[in-house]
Amino acid sequence: MRFTGYLMLALLLSAAPAAHTQMPSGPPSVGVVRAQQTAITETSEFVGRVQAIDRVALTARVTAFIEQRLFVEGTEVKQGDLLYRLERAPFEAAVQQQEAAVADTTARLANANIQLARAQSLLNTPAGQRSNVDDAVANQRSLAAQVLSAQAQLKAAQINLDYTEIRAPVAGKISRTSITVGNVVSPSTGPLASIVSQDPMYVLFPVASRTLTELEKRYAEKGGTSAMVVKLRLPDGSLYNHDGKIDYEEPSVSATTDTILLRAKIGNPPRVQAEAGQRVERPLVDGAFVTVLVQGVQPVMALGIPRKAVLSDQQGDYVYVVGADNKVEQRRVQLGQSTPTTAVIAGGLKEGEMVVADGIQRARPGIQVSPGPASPPPAPESANAGKS
Repeated sequence: MRFTGYLMLALLLSAAPAAHTQMPSGPPSVGVVRAQQTAITETSEFVGRVQAIDRVALTARVTAFIEQRLFVEGTEVKQGDLLYRLERAPFEAAVQQQEAAVADTTARLANANIQLARAQSLLNTPAGQRSNVDDAVANQRSLAAQVLSAQAQLKAAQINLDYTEIRAPVAGKISRTSITVGNVVSPSTGPLASIVSQDPMYVLFPVASRTLTELEKRYAEKGGTSAMVVKLRLPDGSLYNHDGKIDYEEPSVSATTDTILLRAKIGNPPRVQAEAGQRVERPLVDGAFVTVLVQGVQPVMALGIPRKAVLSDQQGDYVYVVGADNKVEQRRVQLGQSTPTTAVIAGGLKEGEMVVADGIQRARPGIQVSPGPASPPPAPESANAGKS
């Protein structure tokens, strides 16, 4: 009897887990969100290149030796700063020579004026002759022309003297010098150095003609391209903290790429203020590639859901919708301009429908689920064109 009791107890214990596993389970739990209108700042993304507004190649205007270089290579210079001083003595001598020529011809012109006045005063007397007056007029006019010529040559000599000081025509960063002190330079020598302006800068970026047409239509009521804000993503991936404005549009479409070149102007202040003669570091460098983000001035309302709720396969994008009977339905959707966290729905979904956002791996078309609130939706942000 005792053995029989132990046997029955063992059978009951072994059957307990089997009975537990056979208990019916409830529908899987999923987190859902309601498709609703969301504020989206539309953004189109392009590849651009930074370009200095002013670029000047410094060249010698006269032939002379370089006596001094008065700048530090790679630093920023101000407009009007003296950069090179050339040999001045020969040009100072030329100025003095022309000053003497002006003085000589001026003196002779003064004497000619006296002779002309005397001849004219004697014209009505027996001693006067018309021919003397005519000769005096011709001499006076000839000397007046010589004075003008001498003054012009003096001005040219003074200009050449001024060319012995090469100054910065624009403010900006100066390159290394290509000709060192002690060498002879001339107009045919080539650039001595170059200056590129630093603040503000241009950003040039090509836009497909079709894309530009769509952008202009989208912002036509808000001012067209002037209603767009330009932001930059730097090569290290960081977002530049200054905004720009589009100020130029190429008048023709490129025949090879079917794009139109746009230009934006954007500030480029120094990272840290530097003392005179020290190198200044700025975020934007002439010639650098950047990512251009063209945004609307004001956000627009669009039907949005969390980006994580959108799945993709070979047929395109889709979401799982939970109906009134808590059954799951697969719904094909078309995406508009979307951000990494918010998907803008252009078609396939109606406002107010419940979309599975959490526990998507437990959802299958046709099954019944236990819906609950999903994690909070992300804050409104910029939407990137072409991103899905």
